[in-house]
Amino acid sequence: MSSLSPLLSGYDLHGLVLPNRVVMAPMTRSRAPVRGRPTEMMAQYYEQRSSAGLIITEATNVSPASAAFELTPGIMTTEQIDGWRHITDRVHAAGGRIFMQLWHSGRVSSFTLLGGEAPLSPSGVNDDLEKLQVWAQLQNGNYTRIHATPSRAMTLDEVKLTIHAFRQGAINAMAAGFDGVEVHAANGYLPHQFLSSTTNTRDDNYGGSVANRANFLREILTSIGSSVPLGKVGVRISPYAHYNNVRDADPDGTYDYVGAMLGEFGVAYVHAADTNGWSGAPDLPRIIERMRKVFGGTLMVNGGVSVDHADALLRAGDADLVAFGRAYIANPDLVDRIANGAPLATPNAAGWYGGDGAGYIDYPFDARAA
Repeated sequence: MSSLSPLLSGYDLHGLVLPNRVVMAPMTRSRAPVRGRPTEMMAQYYEQRSSAGLIITEATNVSPASAAFELTPGIMTTEQIDGWRHITDRVHAAGGRIFMQLWHSGRVSSFTLLGGEAPLSPSGVNDDLEKLQVWAQLQNGNYTRIHATPSRAMTLDEVKLTIHAFRQGAINAMAAGFDGVEVHAANGYLPHQFLSSTTNTRDDNYGGSVANRANFLREILTSIGSSVPLGKVGVRISPYAHYNNVRDADPDGTYDYVGAMLGEFGVAYVHAADTNGWSGAPDLPRIIERMRKVFGGTLMVNGGVSVDHADALLRAGDADLVAFGRAYIANPDLVDRIANGAPLATPNAAGWYGGDGAGYIDYPFDARAA
């Protein structure tokens, strides 16, 4: 890959100048074992990858009612804020930029991860629990998938409290030194559950028409925007994802509406994730076509995209930024490898979730980048 690669060109993200268009995608790694506080090992992990144009953190819980994966970090307590501040200080000192992904898993959870409480969801749809991705660490240290347990429908008060939790999470993230935040409205998690006509069967202002189903996300953004400029707030969507089985009856109609709404808000970017790309059924061309028609702002794409494909997308104007996930697990110096045409290492799946530094902070830098 030559230095002429558009991935290596700069980009102005609402005043935040990115030195390249290579984004580190949010990836759950489950290494926050003590009360959701980020650790020194996590600081090293993010610091190693600071040459990315932008880092987006792993999904970070905004509420005690959120936990699809055990040992994930939070952004609720002073202890958690302090832990994240150490990470942002390290990333910034290394010349990087970093957003926090704000997360509520909703129905994708288990009472075993929530202190015995039932997971919360828009409507208590529980016909498909075997298809929900809930993970935990066994006593022997191995990290494995566990069974989701039935959720219950949120009361109106709980809906409002959760909207506030996203706002407070954004406030806390900015207090921890982040350059911005990303609202996780993809992958079948709570905002995505509200958007879907199958998982959301409410008959109040948060259910029914697509406009009503979008009210949860709309009010999250309105609430965050009262304290954090929306030019510092990205939104992740995955319109056609099978992951966590959202089953929207009309995703085209839903995301035409959502994309236009996000444009009206003037969010920092739309992060369009093609999770189906990893299972051999990519929807990225379809996603790009729809988003470019209804959303005029910065479009970030993600989901099984190679470096060559990313280059082509940028050259064609189909994307403005490209987020890499698995490539960033095994290549902390991904930007330098792209610049030098160096081969990419392959991640070891055994170290993806939980555990110690093995498969996390021990991947070598390429000698040509030294």
